[in-house]
Amino acid sequence: MTRAATRKTLLAVVTLLAAMLACTFPLCAQNPPAGPSNADATATDPVFVDRANAVLLRARSLVDTFFDRVSNAVCKENVSQMMVGKNEKPFYREDSVFDYQLLASNKTGTLRLTESREMRKASFRDPHKSLLITNGFANMLLILHQSYESSYVFSPVAEEQADGQTLFKYHFEAVPGTSSPAAIQLSGRNYPLQLHGDIWIEETSGAVVKLVSSLVGGLDDLGLHDLRSEVHYSYVQFHDPEEALWLPSLAVIDVETPKQHWRNVHRFSEYRRFRVTIQVGLGAEKP
Repeated sequence: MTRAATRKTLLAVVTLLAAMLACTFPLCAQNPPAGPSNADATATDPVFVDRANAVLLRARSLVDTFFDRVSNAVCKENVSQMMVGKNEKPFYREDSVFDYQLLASNKTGTLRLTESREMRKASFRDPHKSLLITNGFANMLLILHQSYESSYVFSPVAEEQADGQTLFKYHFEAVPGTSSPAAIQLSGRNYPLQLHGDIWIEETSGAVVKLVSSLVGGLDDLGLHDLRSEVHYSYVQFHDPEEALWLPSLAVIDVETPKQHWRNVHRFSEYRRFRVTIQVGLGAEKP
């Protein structure tokens, strides 16, 4: 992933780059993991609360090392950029394919995330259509990172079963006045976003399986009425060396302004190790 790679540097923020031309739309989240849930009964059960707190601590510990572990992985990213009508159906769509890699650095004491994208397949581009450009939503795990531990309050909601796994569902709320890992960039200026939502964590590993977030209130003064995202993570097995990680598989982002609704869908697949091969040539010895 060199040469024509497009790099976006995120200073511990998830940046949404949008050509906001007085528009708006709601994000339609997918259904939560299937399986029985008894939120009312379990949320006040002290045994459940203790187990949920232990799972949350496990997830925090995992996220603290996640970005270092995933930096040597590269994948295929399919991006669909859509404009959505009042009937919630897309009426315009562009599809692109990229090689995608996330790089992380903590050398200065501040987590720096760099996204690298190299075009595989460019989409047909209608110059008369203004589309949304979204980056970094696959990295919403930062809400669990130690850098933002004081920025969110997590409340256990329920224990659920899905695909033979035990998941703990939590609701999270942003603490007013604290830093946020999400921002919207308009005219070169970043505006922090206060988010709330729900997160599903697998009990044994502490891996995040699904994360749904939305904007607290709105930013109507900036023309942003609503922003919602839904990120799914899937189990990926690597070889040589053997390692298993839960990595982003799907991210759906909806943005709504007073006059427009955009929806972007990012699909991540074909994960593989990023390897660099160095060849050293030795010149012929002089006589």
